[in-house]
Amino acid sequence: MKISISGASGRMGRMLQEAATQIARLEIVSLLDQGMTDEQLLEGLRAADCLIDFTRPEASMHYLPLCEELGTKMVIGTTGFTAEQKHRIEQAAQKIAIVMASNMSFGVNVTVKLLQEAAKLLKNYDIEIFEAHHKHKVDSPSGTAIMMGEAIADTLDVNLADVADWTRHGQVGARKDGHIGFSVVRGGSIVGEHKVMFCGEGEVIEITHKSSSREHYAEGAFKAALFLESKDTGLFDMQDVIASDL
Repeated sequence: MKISISGASGRMGRMLQEAATQIARLEIVSLLDQGMTDEQLLEGLRAADCLIDFTRPEASMHYLPLCEELGTKMVIGTTGFTAEQKHRIEQAAQKIAIVMASNMSFGVNVTVKLLQEAAKLLKNYDIEIFEAHHKHKVDSPSGTAIMMGEAIADTLDVNLADVADWTRHGQVGARKDGHIGFSVVRGGSIVGEHKVMFCGEGEVIEITHKSSSREHYAEGAFKAALFLESKDTGLFDMQDVIASDL
């Protein structure tokens, strides 16, 4: 499968280039980066079957219509999209096949499954989501933390937007039943840490995922690209990719 990588000079772009050498079924045919003209981007995308995109929302939204035009599939690992941008991606998936996930890690997606099972059994527990990342990360909370919150909220049959406590400062009053709290740390070179606490009377259950390297994100992105080989259209996530391996 022929792959194009956007954000080629960024952290994930460099990791993808390095990790791709270990995957026999993949060939990197073009590298895209900021500063390139649309003509140059189209030339790079035209040579590829799939674009792997770990950039920023504005960049991803620029690549989207170009991929639609050429029929190039997309693996989108970018986070921080608005509701309107997500809707635009859903529309594009009617023309091309797309995997979009806030986190491509197999371990993180298994963690999400565990959180859903825990939420079913611990419905009366208070839930807090903690995440920590390096000081250069621009979105907060992380897309992964939001993904975890959405998975828990869906399991509890509520809308995350209605129960999320994004910030706490000053005299905020007692904790509201059924709410999901978020806490964020930014500092140093932390690759990524996510911890979900289910707090009951006299006990706390914690489910934690820690990343020490970005390599597993790259591996997940490549699995997602290979998953799309047999797809023409549709919007998928990493749960679909993992299920196809079972």
